[in-house]
Amino acid sequence: MTAIKPIDLTQSHDVFKAYHLGNYDDVRNAYPDVGTQYAFDVLEGKQQAGYMIQLAAFRHIRDLQRVLEKEADFPYHYDLNKVTNILKFAAICPNVDHTDEPTELMPWQAFILAQLIGWRGIDGGKRFSRAIVSVGRTNGKTYLMAIIACYSFLVESLGLSSQDYLVASINFKQTSKILGYIKTMLRKILDIEPFKSLAKEVGLNPDGLSSQSDQIVQKKQNNVLRAISHESGQYDSFHFTTAIFDEIGELQSRTKINKIVSGQVQIPNKQFVEISTAYPNPTVPFHDDERALQQAMEQDYKREADTQLCLVWAQDNLDETYKPDTWVNSNPLLDLPAKHDDLMAGLKGQRDSDMLAGTVDDFQNKNLNMWLQESQNCFLKLADVERAIIPELSIDHRDVYIGFDYSMFSDNTAIGFVFPYESNGHKYWYIAQHSFIPWQKAGSIEAKEKQDGIGYRELAKKDYCTITSHPEGIINDDQVYSWLRNYVSDHHLHVVCFGYDAMGATRFVKQLELNSGWNIMPIRQRTGELKDPTKFLQTGFIEGSIKRSDDKIMEKALLNAQIYEDKVGIQVDKAKATLKIDVVDALIDALYQGMYHFEDFGIANDRTKEVELMTPEKFKKMIENGQFGFGGDAIG
Repeated sequence: MTAIKPIDLTQSHDVFKAYHLGNYDDVRNAYPDVGTQYAFDVLEGKQQAGYMIQLAAFRHIRDLQRVLEKEADFPYHYDLNKVTNILKFAAICPNVDHTDEPTELMPWQAFILAQLIGWRGIDGGKRFSRAIVSVGRTNGKTYLMAIIACYSFLVESLGLSSQDYLVASINFKQTSKILGYIKTMLRKILDIEPFKSLAKEVGLNPDGLSSQSDQIVQKKQNNVLRAISHESGQYDSFHFTTAIFDEIGELQSRTKINKIVSGQVQIPNKQFVEISTAYPNPTVPFHDDERALQQAMEQDYKREADTQLCLVWAQDNLDETYKPDTWVNSNPLLDLPAKHDDLMAGLKGQRDSDMLAGTVDDFQNKNLNMWLQESQNCFLKLADVERAIIPELSIDHRDVYIGFDYSMFSDNTAIGFVFPYESNGHKYWYIAQHSFIPWQKAGSIEAKEKQDGIGYRELAKKDYCTITSHPEGIINDDQVYSWLRNYVSDHHLHVVCFGYDAMGATRFVKQLELNSGWNIMPIRQRTGELKDPTKFLQTGFIEGSIKRSDDKIMEKALLNAQIYEDKVGIQVDKAKATLKIDVVDALIDALYQGMYHFEDFGIANDRTKEVELMTPEKFKKMIENGQFGFGGDAIG
């Protein structure tokens, strides 16, 4: 038995090169199904597809190789009988949007169904308990979703009773539309044997499918397919065998979704399918999950997401907005000859119209399925923010510039850190943050998390934030002071400058002035003062000199920030109160002096400031060693 060679694609992103390093003839011979053939076609350049689908195809082929090699720690298999069953079922499902007749599946659609249904665990249940399926607008995802729902409700429920099935979307109107589609599909299917007889056996009345009820019931088995919108949120008491959620990319919080997932914990053969295009806000949970699964596929040898599927048809970069020959990456229906010309004409027309209106971001977002900041005055683009992520830098014994943004009402209190460093002859600024989270105005930390769309309690475990210890939920100055002093001491940091909002002279700042010995600088929060560090931060992200850790609080703040401009200069602002940018304000205060760190005139290089900036311990040591002096005269 040969071990599967580990391949890491996080740096090269070259799936084709990695694929051609191996030999997969045994996989091709053992698995001749259409889904596997689609994966081979993608990897061999016969089928055009973007990076995310290249990763999914490579993962599929590599996992099939693991099955054939009988890897002991890979308890999954690909059941060709299950693949055949779902594809035969799909072949009788009418396309309600068009002819009311079955539509022959394209290979990419067969790949989706084969992945969802074909992969199995050691108990025979579905391997993928959670799945992401994302494709550009108007590519027939509702049709596929209805096939999955009908198959689960009719076929996978055989021999079972009291099972719950779910279809959901954002609001009542959208959820009702999906249920109506499924009902119409079921009426057609139940007119065909053996499903006509099956309906009688389980007590499923085809005539009842025309009602306005929000559920479909097998009366004899008590199996129920329910339509429950996110706005109603009544998921608590159900344990869904199959749950399908459309347009989940719009959700700002995981709170209600967690109720669906937690209710499935003990259900065999469970599956939660999340379907969506990209949305304007890239800080939502759906996009976070896409990113996490991308990395899991790039490092598939780590096997960190064995029960999660990720299938995303999307463009790879914004330049492709002007390259229609690449649009099949996000619009796979373009490969259907009967649809190609009309769909391409429609896409070009939509792009040109959005360009004239100054809203091309909307086309990139929905039609090309790309996550980005839609606002024209956004501070940073998603790609620049994501590209800055590096493994966490060792910060011990480093120079640091600190910025402080104090909480007002519902805002968080943020401390920003800037660590200048050099690597391979290049100058960089590594940024970090720690936030203190008040919840008094929201009413509870749970409500605060929901309001901000951030899981603060989980992030607190990773030391990205601290939930305020004040019993009334307001910021505790003593807690902030103790945390910062301990952080600086524990990491043996040399604080070059501490910058803060001149209007935020709290007791916390007074404590630092009296006890720290740091160079403390008030900074007026107006465009004339902030324009240079604000531009420096923005340019640093674009040019790659700013680096950061994968911190969700920082990322959300960076993407929430917008540019405010007047006749004097620029500074960051936010579109509404619940969009947190306090971290960005703190980082800009830190960069007020930090951006000059490598300049001769920077305060770190000002000899007249050397005593003032030196830690007491270092100052004492240098005096004792007779090493400290001005103009060549030692103090001794």
